[in-house]
Amino acid sequence: MTQATNGVTATDPRLGKRAPSPYSVFLQEEGVPVHTGSYVSDLYNVEVGPWARTGQKGAYIVLAEQEEDDGYVLEIAPGGQTDVLHHIYEETIFVLQGRGATTLWQEGKPKQTIEWQRGSMFSPPLNCYFQHFNLDGQQPARFYGVTNLPMVINMYRNPDFVFNDKYAFNDRYNAEDNYFTDPGTHLGLRRWRTNYVPDLRNFKLDDYHERGAGGVNMRFRLANNQMECHVSQFPPGTYKKGHKHGVGAHVLVLSGVGYSLLWFKGQEPQKIDWKDGSVLSPKAMEYHQHFNTGPIPAAYLAMRLGSLDRSGNGEGREDGLPISTISEREGGWQVDYEDQDPKVHELFESECTKHGATVTLPRPVYATT
Repeated sequence: MTQATNGVTATDPRLGKRAPSPYSVFLQEEGVPVHTGSYVSDLYNVEVGPWARTGQKGAYIVLAEQEEDDGYVLEIAPGGQTDVLHHIYEETIFVLQGRGATTLWQEGKPKQTIEWQRGSMFSPPLNCYFQHFNLDGQQPARFYGVTNLPMVINMYRNPDFVFNDKYAFNDRYNAEDNYFTDPGTHLGLRRWRTNYVPDLRNFKLDDYHERGAGGVNMRFRLANNQMECHVSQFPPGTYKKGHKHGVGAHVLVLSGVGYSLLWFKGQEPQKIDWKDGSVLSPKAMEYHQHFNTGPIPAAYLAMRLGSLDRSGNGEGREDGLPISTISEREGGWQVDYEDQDPKVHELFESECTKHGATVTLPRPVYATT
């Protein structure tokens, strides 16, 4: 990346190409590793570096060649703590490993503290102050966070405002006594509103037959954010239907072993092997399909942009169903099993043999043309 030139616009002919975005310039100035591409194979061991902004170590995870949302890894040293943080963008935090606590507050309001462990998920309310503490004196703690920082930086073009504005969004967080202790509300099928999930891996999920493979799912709305996330789990020896949607879903694997295929129509699929701690992100309108080839259920957490009323990213239909769950035969963005390339199932059977899973999904009866 190169520094933007004063007085040169993004389309100035002197450059011969577009100038760096404010976000890309910001990344360079942060001075920590930036991991790009379609996936990171192991967030537990991905390279991190000293991160002055936090007082600990970290790295940015910028996937799918997009600047709508991004990810980061934050590592807190044994017995360590971050500097006091606050910012005017949203983030969803998942605890990869470790145990500790986070204290949150608004100026002039009492402080509140939540304790977290491996598998916890929460979101610091917009522009509140907060500080993370690693309560383990022997092992580091690691977070994976997904934010809408790229959009915010590119819109305001002023990091000082983004990280130092003092406006308190009391409509989002006003130090309510039960803000982090209320277990949440089941709003309907596969929809849950809360501000803190102590152990995501053991959260009860709802049926998700639309995607196939006998899976279950739950979509979460945290801290009254525009961002959202969902957890999906599906049995060993099965795979989900291929589909596409807008950019920005960071698919973090929570359990199991398997792989995903990524492709654009007319192109050969890219195969990405995954395990606990892998993260991948399809590009905008890039087809993707997830396969469980191990002996235990596979689960993943998809953190992404959303909307306050539907699934976001232009996916909602008038009947409320995401278009990415509707068959292409009906005008949707999902590939039914019988419409997929027969090589998809053949590869899956071969991979199950390698990893010890019994294929339980019947061989599709392919549609004829």
